[in-house]
Amino acid sequence: MHPQLDKNRFSPCEKLMDALEECHRQEFLKKALGTCNFEKDELNKCLHYTRVNDANERIKQSKLKQKRMEELRKQREEELYGKNAYLKKMIEEQAEKRLGGKQ
Repeated sequence: MHPQLDKNRFSPCEKLMDALEECHRQEFLKKALGTCNFEKDELNKCLHYTRVNDANERIKQSKLKQKRMEELRKQREEELYGKNAYLKKMIEEQAEKRLGGKQ
């Protein structure tokens, strides 16, 4: 059995969880002989499918968040240094001239 199952997290598999629990409540001999294997296999498939879909959804959300953060970073950099980082290039050139002249 899956003691860690959360019926809220795995709501699509709730009927299969209940079916497996009901099968396990029946006679021990039936349970020991593997009459519950079909229910268990179907539950495992459902749990796997649900976990994979949840993971894919989290990956998509993470990629969208990373994209938004990169856009914000570029926007802030443009606000600070101007279009195409012109001001940053000028600052770097001035710093290079100063360092080049001191050596």
